Amino acid sequence: MSDGVNPVATRTRAATPARDALDGAITAIAAAGCDTPRLDAELLLADVLGVSRERLLIDRDLAVAGDAVHAFQDAVRRRAVQREPVAYIVGTRQFRRLELHVDRRVLVPRPESELLVEWALALAPGARVLDVGTGSGAIALALKHERPDLDVLASDLDDAALEVARANAATLALAVEFVRADLLDGAPDELDAVVANLPYVGERERATLAPEIVRHEPPSALFAGADGMQSIRALAAQLAVRPRIGAVALEVGAGQAGGVAELLRATGFSDVACIRDLAGMERVVAAERARG
Repeated sequence: MSDGVNPVATRTRAATPARDALDGAITAIAAAGCDTPRLDAELLLADVLGVSRERLLIDRDLAVAGDAVHAFQDAVRRRAVQREPVAYIVGTRQFRRLELHVDRRVLVPRPESELLVEWALALAPGARVLDVGTGSGAIALALKHERPDLDVLASDLDDAALEVARANAATLALAVEFVRADLLDGAPDELDAVVANLPYVGERERATLAPEIVRHEPPSALFAGADGMQSIRALAAQLAVRPRIGAVALEVGAGQAGGVAELLRATGFSDVACIRDLAGMERVVAAERARG
């Protein structure tokens, strides 16, 4: 995002001070029940004014005028009334060191998924790793960015998601190979490792999810049967007939880690570990095959 002077970020007496516009937005977004109203309002206003969030906070002369008034009001309405995720409104999401384009064709990348990247950073030099169900490409692209020696592939069954991922790869100039595949069905045979953030929300949990999720994010990337394990079970069955794949890491939902660990053991993986996220939840199940 440019931090230069934008015609709509003017300093005129007729304009509304940015701090006042920000305070009003925070109040509206908080009243709607959003979890992070100040952060949301700052991101939206910085995007509308075409400035960095840092400048928004330190430049006391910054004001909202002209077309920016309506643009900011519309952004706040989308967030507060429609409960649209901020990432979809501004069109980008930060994931590790990358800024990715995101829209309603893909899930908004979550910080928890960084655990998959951190696990894969320890793979052997030159390993060939597949990101299954790549969505926006966040995991695959972050991994390639931080470990350029790895041969990184990414797959998805959804053509629309692959369009987003390929566009992100092109923008970031990262050499990730994308393939259309149903989990491992359609993916190359020569793989050393797999990472996957598959759908893991049970249909019975739908009513407990935030409006941002159920109203706007693609259901096919969220829900996986009654207990949320349908996609993970299917992947485990495919891993059972892919003995070359020596390592796997799967993101899981609350209470699923134990069951997923047992699935992987039954699939032929002997060294299984559960990795906790910052909230202390077992968020990733990682496993390796014993090599004779």
